[in-house]
Amino acid sequence: MYVEWRRLQRTGLRRLQESYVPLFERTRAFRIYCSNVVPGLLQTPAYATALLTEITDFRQTPNDVTEAVAARMDRARVLREGDHRFAILVEEAVLRYRIGDAGVMAGQLGHLLSIMSLPAVSLGVVPFTAARHMWPLETFSIYDSAHAQVELLTAAVNVTAPSEIEQYARAFERLSEAAVYGATARTLITKAIEALD
Repeated sequence: MYVEWRRLQRTGLRRLQESYVPLFERTRAFRIYCSNVVPGLLQTPAYATALLTEITDFRQTPNDVTEAVAARMDRARVLREGDHRFAILVEEAVLRYRIGDAGVMAGQLGHLLSIMSLPAVSLGVVPFTAARHMWPLETFSIYDSAHAQVELLTAAVNVTAPSEIEQYARAFERLSEAAVYGATARTLITKAIEALD
């Protein structure tokens, strides 16, 4: 189902953030790929504020950024509670795109370093230099194997057809093969922090 953001965000961003809670609570296996921003579940309050402020301004929605950020932070509790597993991939560009000022980015990148130590989280970074068998894609998330959501500029696309979900799963697998993890990913994040000076 294709749903325009303007419809989903007509009263602001808070309700949309809250609407994901039941999905997040029932999902056991998350596969999240982001090519443009840090995934919402991994965002700091300052980074989320900078990003959601820009979204509110661009889409000209009612400004409830403070409440939306609080809702986003609240739903991130799934990282530490319950029986959930998170396989998360970001393009290296995500580490370099400046959302907010240098202080916001330093805090966000430092937060990624700490999130990597959570036992339920696998964070991979697809380096600029990776040999690729899958081109960079739009941001998407796969919830268990039952539902995928794709984020476009103007809309969210909810995919439930098994054949399409399988394509997103294949794409995620190929992207994960190009990613680096552990100490190598930490090095890329640390270099991005150092580049903020």
